[in-house]
Amino acid sequence: MSVNKQIVLDSRPTEKVSAANFRFTESPIPSAREGQIVVRHHYLSLDPYMRGRLSEAKSYAKPQDIGAVMGGGAVGEVIEARHEHFKAGDFVVGPGGWQEYSLSDGTGWMKVGNPSIPLSAYLGVVGMPGVTAWYGLNEIIKPKQGETVVVSAASGAVGGVVGQLAKAKGARVVGIAGGPEKCAYVRDELGFDACVDHKSKNFADEMKAALPKGLDGLFENVGGEPFQQCLRNINDFARVAICGLIASYEGAPTILPDMRLFLVRRFKIEGFIVSDHLPLWPKALEELGGLVASGKLRYRETVREGLESTPQALVDLLRGGNFGKMAVKLV
Repeated sequence: MSVNKQIVLDSRPTEKVSAANFRFTESPIPSAREGQIVVRHHYLSLDPYMRGRLSEAKSYAKPQDIGAVMGGGAVGEVIEARHEHFKAGDFVVGPGGWQEYSLSDGTGWMKVGNPSIPLSAYLGVVGMPGVTAWYGLNEIIKPKQGETVVVSAASGAVGGVVGQLAKAKGARVVGIAGGPEKCAYVRDELGFDACVDHKSKNFADEMKAALPKGLDGLFENVGGEPFQQCLRNINDFARVAICGLIASYEGAPTILPDMRLFLVRRFKIEGFIVSDHLPLWPKALEELGGLVASGKLRYRETVREGLESTPQALVDLLRGGNFGKMAVKLV
């Protein structure tokens, strides 16, 4: 009998997450009842927010249950449908989790299938990461012509989109990334005006040199020392969008500076969760899809092969071992 291979959370990490926190299991391939669909997953999405779900600490996302299939986005094909909005052969994206097949009543699933857009892109640049970039830039930072916008984790799935959208609006864009190869990609392929390597021993001086007029907008994905250096170069009335703090997910908390800085610089800092803004997703996805289909929005993916590679792919993502979007290919 054919089986559905799955990965469940076996234990909560005490410090850093490892592949040993997960366990492989199998179940029968599900069958659809009235109002349900069965999806064969082609790609699984790996995202930094998953680290927070492995903890029982209160957060914006419900903790992952021990012994349950690890949650996460997936894109694939409907192989069986008894649902008024879906049919067999539809390609869809939604919350399928770490398994080869999923059964759903359709909640959270959306049809995709523009032939000009690769299927995996619906987990990245034309998916949640892309909408995250679009929202933080357009609704919080709102860059003006000639302003300077800084993007941390600039070579990642979110940061790379932020920088390109900001450039299209006439901003000067400075990225922060880890290592010369990633910085070269950010500058030469994504078109950022500059990129600073946060691993450099002269990081503070290089940040200051890259920001001769300070910064007016900051899209923060990392926290830690890059965030502190950005605040040292912040301009009056700047806007800061806090999207993620990956440096703090398995390390020391990111500490805010002396509150006097907020008063003196009068800047705005706002954290956001993109799922709070679902009414704006169609507008964002339409714009992002058009840019990808026309070749005006560039992106890169790190794709691992096979369900068995998924736990280590998450570990590597949290350690910076990805170039752009991290995904796992199943089909």
